[in-house]
Amino acid sequence: METAFFRFFTKEKEKGKVISTSFISLLVTTLLFLTGMFVFSNSISSYFGFADPMYLQILILVTTFDTLVVIPYAYLRVTNRPVKFAFYKIINILIYAFFNLYFLLYVPYAIKNELYVPHIINTSFAEQSLVVYIFIANLIASILTFLLLLPIIFKFQISFDKKLLIRMLAYGLPIMIGSLAFVTNENLDKLLLTKYLGKEQMGIYAACYKLGVFMTLYIMAFRLGAEPFFFNHAKEKNAKSSYAKILNWFTIIGAVFMLIIVAFIDVFAKILINEEYFDALAIVPLILLANLLLGIYNNLSVWYKLTDKTKFGMYISIIGAILTIAINILFIPIIGFMASAWATLIAYGFMAIISYVVGKKYYAVPYKISNIFLYLFLSVGFSYLSFLLFRGNLFISSFLVILFLGFIVWNEKTEIQQILKK
Repeated sequence: METAFFRFFTKEKEKGKVISTSFISLLVTTLLFLTGMFVFSNSISSYFGFADPMYLQILILVTTFDTLVVIPYAYLRVTNRPVKFAFYKIINILIYAFFNLYFLLYVPYAIKNELYVPHIINTSFAEQSLVVYIFIANLIASILTFLLLLPIIFKFQISFDKKLLIRMLAYGLPIMIGSLAFVTNENLDKLLLTKYLGKEQMGIYAACYKLGVFMTLYIMAFRLGAEPFFFNHAKEKNAKSSYAKILNWFTIIGAVFMLIIVAFIDVFAKILINEEYFDALAIVPLILLANLLLGIYNNLSVWYKLTDKTKFGMYISIIGAILTIAINILFIPIIGFMASAWATLIAYGFMAIISYVVGKKYYAVPYKISNIFLYLFLSVGFSYLSFLLFRGNLFISSFLVILFLGFIVWNEKTEIQQILKK
């Protein structure tokens, strides 16, 4: 619905109707979800092994309120209000942090020293696990954030357009199915590793997988700004040229990130994971490259979003999911958790290639493919040298990073000069 909202908000004249229809549809489906999950919460809790149905019920409420802020957040993004967007996101985090500190630190201290605590908390605190209060802190943050963002919806006349919703669903449902395939790519490896190798090996893999979070955060930050930009500028004469430049610089920055993390991998690893897991660090370069290719695919996906051919995005994601499943099942018993890393890389690589090839037919963008391959090749090559031949040698690793940066400046000097002049 979020992507559909971007598409229709930028092309429909009645903006308020798009906002109202999107929000009302999400409100109805979310309330149906909430009702159904609460009715069967005891059965669901028992099936998934929750100690108390209340845990699940709180998480259902969190999901409910987090879903209801999707359209207000999307509105801030599509209308180019990053400061307000960041403000509400930070407020959410601060509220969550405050109530975690309140429940986990202040309340036990206050009860012990006979300080004031609300009666309902005082009487029930000892009866509940502390985990419950972490969930409650999350719920409070979600509710307050929803209330803060709700005025955005009421800025517009509340109206519902059934025909518009049908068009939005026709556009958005293939993306939803594609997203399910993406979830398969991201999570199936952990399940299959547990099945074939046991929880210990899966834990080692998951611990080192965390080092890929730097690339994931970069892609997420880029996507938050890029997706509404793609839709807002689709009608401009130089739109395709802009998309090509964006992908070029996205690849450059991502390639630099990858090289820096691999070159100084031991430094990052000591901060984020235990030394007992260092044997699995070989997956990190593969995961970083895989995530970078996923980011490139997200850039390339502009063609099917702007031409309303989202079914192709669904097909491509399903192909990626099939590759992930097949490679994991076939090769985990042979090469262990390295198979999962290779599966992720191959799946996202194929998705990017297919999207580029098919996209040229429907919405040809003059991407600098040779440049992109060159930066990826150099980053991968320098990462290989640093990881396998000079690992731990900070001097040579730093030299490789500086050399790569120097090449970028030399190769993109004309573009950089134009940017600096602006």
